Order: sequence, then structure tokens, then C-alpha cells
Amino acid sequence: MTEKQLEEAKVEVNVADEQDVDDTILTAGRVTFDDALVAHIYSPVNGRVIRIDATLGQRVKKGDSLAVIDSPDLGIASSDVGKAQADLLAAEHDYNRQKELYAGHAASQRDYETSEDAFRKAKAELDRALQKARLFRTGNTALVTQGFALTAPIEGEVIARAVSPGIEVQGLYGGGTAVELFTVGELDRVWIVADVYEMDLARVKVGSKVHVKVVAYPDKPFEGQVDWVAGTLDPQTRTVKVRCTFQNLDRLLKPEMYATVSISVDEKKALALPRSAVVRMGDSTVIFVEKGKTPDGRIVFERHPVTVDEGEGGQWMPITHGLEKGTRVAVTGTVLLSQSISQGP
Repeated sequence: MTEKQLEEAKVEVNVADEQDVDDTILTAGRVTFDDALVAHIYSPVNGRVIRIDATLGQRVKKGDSLAVIDSPDLGIASSDVGKAQADLLAAEHDYNRQKELYAGHAASQRDYETSEDAFRKAKAELDRALQKARLFRTGNTALVTQGFALTAPIEGEVIARAVSPGIEVQGLYGGGTAVELFTVGELDRVWIVADVYEMDLARVKVGSKVHVKVVAYPDKPFEGQVDWVAGTLDPQTRTVKVRCTFQNLDRLLKPEMYATVSISVDEKKALALPRSAVVRMGDSTVIFVEKGKTPDGRIVFERHPVTVDEGEGGQWMPITHGLEKGTRVAVTGTVLLSQSISQGP
């Protein structure tokens, strides 16, 4: 090709040299809640929802009521406490009486020890009943009604709600499968959990910068950093979980979104060409090497097969075989060159 043809075809030639490559690891990830800023709320009791106190998007404080559940479990717990208190009082009276009789040699040691054992068992049963009541009432054992107030354990926004008035709910301690009723939390900061293959693990460090793109906002990159690397590998996929933290003040990142994650890692030197210099021709990967000039001044290009490492690099593609340092290679306009060679002179 003449120099004018090269200029019109925008063919640019550069000298092959070592470049900084492999500065990112590309993988897939998923947006999740920051565990420290979210609470998944289940009902500890069986019953029927009689009132909803919190709506979606509403901000609540710790201890605010989310819903009220009419539950027979509270009546049973209240009855257990009353019965345990009565049993303890009777056992205490009997124990004190047997203690006095035993001190006056009017009762046997066996009767005294039996009453003492009964008193201790009654006391333990009352403690058990009170602990169960505190669990249902979050510390309040004054069980007056069967209405259980489901409260927010943290301050935040009601992000999800899976309950409506009149619905029957299964309690955590009822022996069945409980359903999450509310999700309360903050979305100002979220996590993205990504999978890193074992061969890349040594280059990923806590503090590494991360760039993320999601389908909903293809032109908007999100920036964060790696703050945790799992200590074990998944035996099936041979990957390690890596967690990245992102500030999400505009709340564009939603939990359960899929993301493309680019993790910045240490660069390394390798003989590489721009990706535009490498062309696929059938089953071969080729580059176009400048071989000099013809007697009439035209520049000669020759097609050279090369071996590349496509899994590495960003804008640069490492050449592992078929290229020597200092070779002049066409880095743009290679599509035109491949068509010219295919069609011949």
C-alpha cells in the first residue's frame, strides 16, 4: 500500500514493546445488603395479623411497632408463668415447713430433702416460663392480652413487607417454616459480592479499587473497594467470595441486582499490542507486520499468526508467541489490511 492509501485507511504502525497489562480482574457479582444496616424480621409466635403499623418506605426507630399479631402463644406463656408462680409458692411453703420440722426432729431427712428438691424444681420452672415470656414480649412479662407487637430491632426504612391484615403467620418457635414478614434497613451503603477464581486470588487484596457496572445503568460506573476476602474456596466452582463496599446515597444499586465487577490489581510487564492490532481470520489469530518497501515506494505488510492471552489485560493484549520486541506492527486499520490480503493485489 502507498503512504496515501495508509493515511486514507487510517492505518497506524507502532513498534511492539512491553506494556503494563493485566491491571484488572473481570468477574460477576451480585448486590446485597450491608449486614450491619439491615434486619430481617420474623414472628416468634403463631397467630393472625390484626393490624399493620408500618408501610413500605416508612422510616422507623428501634422498638417501633411494625404489626400486631393476635396469638394464643401469649396466653399460654402467661398461663405458664402464673402456674409456675403458684407451684413455686406451694413448694416454698412445704419446704419451709419441712425445714422447721426437720430442725425439731419431727420430720425425716428424706422428707426434708424431697421438699427441698421440689422447691428447686419449681423455681427452675418459673425461670423457664419467665424467659419464654420475655422472649415473646421483648423483656416485658406483663402479658395482659394476646396481642403481640412485632417491633423493629434497628432504626431504618421499611424496605420490604410480606404481610397483610388477617393473614396467618408461623412463628419461629412453632416448629414450622417461618416467613420473613418485614425487612428494615438502610440502602445508603451496600455490598457487592463477587466470585474470584483461585488463580487470581493472590492478586486480590483488601483495599483494592473496584469498578462496577449494572444492566440498569450501563453508562454509569460505580466505584468502591474490596473490604473482605473469604478464607475458603467453593469446592464446586473453585472460586472465592470477595466483598466490596459501595456508597449508595442516590440508591441506584438495588439488592439482588447482577453486576459486572472489575477489580484493580497490580500491573505486570508483558509484550503486548492494542486489541485493535489483533484480527481473527478463521481459526487463526493474526497481526500485520511491516516488512519494508517495494522499489516503487509502496509499504509491504505480511500476515503473521500469533498466540495471545485473551484472559489478560485491559486495552492491551499480551502476545505469548509469534512476535518479537521491536517489530513494527499495524495497530489500526487492520480490518482493511485483512481484506486487502484476502483479495490479493
